[in-house]
Amino acid sequence: MNCAFCRGALEITGPVDRRDTCPHCKRDLRCCKQCKAYDPNAYNGCREVSAHRIVDKERANLCDHFLIRGSKAQGGKASKAKEAREALEALFKKK
Repeated sequence: MNCAFCRGALEITGPVDRRDTCPHCKRDLRCCKQCKAYDPNAYNGCREVSAHRIVDKERANLCDHFLIRGSKAQGGKASKAKEAREALEALFKKK
């Protein structure tokens, strides 16, 4: 994955903290422009419909829906529904 600002290569192995910055340009990593759901053409600039409005898309924030661009993880309601289904299946699974 690459930084949305400088296009420098990023090696992210775990969750991105609010204080994390790009090792190349020192810009915030946990911001809207670095997120998978960021879409300047979507309402509030985000494809996640339940996300709170964030005015400055280039500064660090604490959005619960943040997933770094290029990550293989899935976010949003679809993955939460899948997790809930799996939990229910595990609960009622015959031993």
